[in-house]
Amino acid sequence: MSFSERAPERPGDGQGGGFPSSRAEREPSPQDPAERARAICLRLLTGAPRTRRQLAEALHRRGIPEEVADEVLGRFQDAGLIDDAAFAGAWVESRHHGRGLAGRALARELRTKGVDTALIDEAVGRLDPEQEEETARELVARRLRATRGLDRDRRIRRLAGMLARKGYGEGMALRVVRRALEEEGEDPEGLEEGY
Repeated sequence: MSFSERAPERPGDGQGGGFPSSRAEREPSPQDPAERARAICLRLLTGAPRTRRQLAEALHRRGIPEEVADEVLGRFQDAGLIDDAAFAGAWVESRHHGRGLAGRALARELRTKGVDTALIDEAVGRLDPEQEEETARELVARRLRATRGLDRDRRIRRLAGMLARKGYGEGMALRVVRRALEEEGEDPEGLEEGY
């Protein structure tokens, strides 16, 4: 077959011309650090909301100079694409209702994500204490059956320990466990002594 008889090249067949065949070819890497930073932030924010600190850490890992990162993050924040207060509020709402986490555990998670303490306090402060206790009761009710057959002290430790891992204080945990055991007909004596 001579050169002139070869089949015409198809777009994207990797033989020159046509469409690029790989993602790297489709998205040329910008050399400008500010452009790279914008692209990184947009890609990360497309997947899920992020805090300013999470984005700053991602930019640092990708070698974006700190002053460039600060400038780009400031622009994103001014445009409302980064909003740590909204992030914290949504996080508290989602994790409390979805996982049953109490304010203490939620505050700890938000701190690890780099949310400012004042914003954490505001978001966690919106949790209704009565709703928090109701959530604790629901968590215990779901686990109560799995503890049947265990001795009373072991049930108390398991149930109160589960609540403690989710951020509930000892007083509330014991109160909720006591009530659940009383409703089940279990003798709640000795619950005040801890677990």
